[in-house]
Amino acid sequence: MPGNHRVLPNRHAPTGRERRLGVLFGLVGVASFSLTLPATRVAVTGLDPVFVGLGRAVVAAVLAGAVLLATRARWPGRACLPRLALVAAGVVVGFPLFTAWAMRRVPAAHGAIVVGLLPLATALAAAWLAHERPTRRFWICAGLGSSVVAGFAVWQGGGSLQLADLMLVAAVAAAAIGYAEGGRLARTLGGWQVICWALVIAAPALLVPTLMAMDGHFPEAPPAAWAGFAYVSLVSMFLGFFAWYRGLALGGIAVVGQVQLLQPFLTIFASAALLGESIDAATYVAAALVIATIAVGRRG
Repeated sequence: MPGNHRVLPNRHAPTGRERRLGVLFGLVGVASFSLTLPATRVAVTGLDPVFVGLGRAVVAAVLAGAVLLATRARWPGRACLPRLALVAAGVVVGFPLFTAWAMRRVPAAHGAIVVGLLPLATALAAAWLAHERPTRRFWICAGLGSSVVAGFAVWQGGGSLQLADLMLVAAVAAAAIGYAEGGRLARTLGGWQVICWALVIAAPALLVPTLMAMDGHFPEAPPAAWAGFAYVSLVSMFLGFFAWYRGLALGGIAVVGQVQLLQPFLTIFASAALLGESIDAATYVAAALVIATIAVGRRG
């Protein structure tokens, strides 16, 4: 591994200060990601889902390449290629593509609630890939928090799941693996280099299908669709990961990953503030329960 990479502590039990910083960075990342589904839903109203799902990575890859060149970042080494490819498959290709397809079929708020299962999936991936071993209390709290989110999703969906939910579950699985492997790599490379190199590596394979997805209606897309595409390209696919992977590396993948339990509610609250949508009492109760499980489980 090149000698100029800063190596973060690679241990299973971060210090209290590292955990607090990790959660803080994680919150910044989650806040950035909380508008991803609404922005994607707006984008796919005027643009092809494949273009939105893959094109945002192509745009982000251009920015990532510029950052790597400007900072004169050294090539991470051949040994990191399979791991960076796994990150790219999960968060650069899998999650954006599956969610873009799903947003053509279900509202963003519904998608956000289903994606609320991501924290538990991330914790499982962390145990598998990063060999983290959270305590029993952590797993109980993670299970309770995920149960609240899942129950809330079914309740919001009228007691049933939809076909698009399968796409969202696939997106959750892809992102969980990408988060866990990316958080593990960030301990060596640093969070910003992980996402930058993953984007650059994936870009050549994504360019052709992105260009093919530019159908005849492409020039007619409304400004709102382009604004949504710009957000998911710049923030969701690029800047948000700087903070997110830094947080996972500092505070632990499983523990910091539980902060994502707040993401569905942040999405709903943002929709209320920006779009004037109403929030019922059940949403506040569910959000409070989730916050409680995060507070207790974080110490596990």
